[in-house]
Amino acid sequence: MRFDFIKCHGSGNDFPLIDARAIDLDDATWGGVARALADRAGPVGGDGLLLLTRGDDRHAFGMRMFNADGSEAETCLNGLRCVARAGFEALGIEAASVKLMRSSAEVARDAALASGVYTVRETVGPAEIDTAGWPLRIDRATTIEQVVAPLSSEMAFTAVAMPNPHFVAFVDTIDEATLVALGEKCEAAPDWLPHRANVSFAQVIDSATLFVRTFERGVGLTDSCGSAMAASVVAAGLTGRIAFGTEIAVLNAGGLVRGRAGDDLIVRLSGNTTFEWRGSAEVDAGRSRAGGLTIAGHCDDEIAAWAALADSILQRR
Repeated sequence: MRFDFIKCHGSGNDFPLIDARAIDLDDATWGGVARALADRAGPVGGDGLLLLTRGDDRHAFGMRMFNADGSEAETCLNGLRCVARAGFEALGIEAASVKLMRSSAEVARDAALASGVYTVRETVGPAEIDTAGWPLRIDRATTIEQVVAPLSSEMAFTAVAMPNPHFVAFVDTIDEATLVALGEKCEAAPDWLPHRANVSFAQVIDSATLFVRTFERGVGLTDSCGSAMAASVVAAGLTGRIAFGTEIAVLNAGGLVRGRAGDDLIVRLSGNTTFEWRGSAEVDAGRSRAGGLTIAGHCDDEIAAWAALADSILQRR
């Protein structure tokens, strides 16, 4: 099968994006396509695969996201912005309701983060703090800055679903080796966490700035995870570190988003959706391999605009 796609990223979280509104494949095949196109050793690479899908009576269009390991995620907020832009351009609109796996989101074109940076605002939630549906099999229904004994006997976590599950720990310094070890413990799908979860370390830089580093379920250590940044904004409010209603700059290894959570746990994120290049590739979904890459064109102005913003972010840390 040959697929046309856009290589894009939201805050450094990069994906091939396929307009799949007229493509009908089963989940197993899409999982194979994701493994092929997202393979970092292959011709494309990415943190996963994004699909722009058909809408319905309530939604202008839909989104699906497959992780690099072929598993499907409930949502991906960095990816949602990219799909939103593709949907806007396909339909000639600038705001929409989007159908997700188990929920909906509102998206709209927003004021640019910087000159030349296409920016989308996404509204999701409310975030869920009852972990029964994860399921998280420990002896309490909610976890707000508490030890999760099977995960760590020392660190305190806040558990938030966006609706994909996240553990957020606030730390003074980010130890990536520890983060990876905890992420891999969740990735193993133990009996107490059979559907796995994302793990983030968050630093409070000041009263309106966070830095977040994430081990993403199905991906591993990633430069950016939109739902993790949303979960961290909620966790900052739940733990009293940053007041609900505050607009927060959420920095990450890939860039930043603007975030705000209300005490109703509705979250608004505004961030980039940068199209880098357009191309096509042959995919053997059964063998999870891609080849025959053809690049139709690069988006040099967008790449340069994002690079300038990213450089300025590095100076803030």
